[in-house]
Amino acid sequence: MYLIREVVQQALKTGYLSVAAEEQLRHLLKNKYDLEDLDAFMKLQFAAMSGQVKQESRELICSSVGNNSKWLSEVA
Repeated sequence: MYLIREVVQQALKTGYLSVAAEEQLRHLLKNKYDLEDLDAFMKLQFAAMSGQVKQESRELICSSVGNNSKWLSEVA
């Protein structure tokens, strides 16, 4: 089983957080974790907010919204 810090380390290394990794983090955060894992998770949050790590889920949402906007402009 992975630790939170291992998932975070991979995301920080690649600059990308996949939907699968986000789901894994949600699962891991439901269980007990130590201070080192909490610190790693906070670093990941900061990296995502500052744009150092891109989130696949956000990209999917943005592309979905963009496609809907394009469709609406074509219909009008």
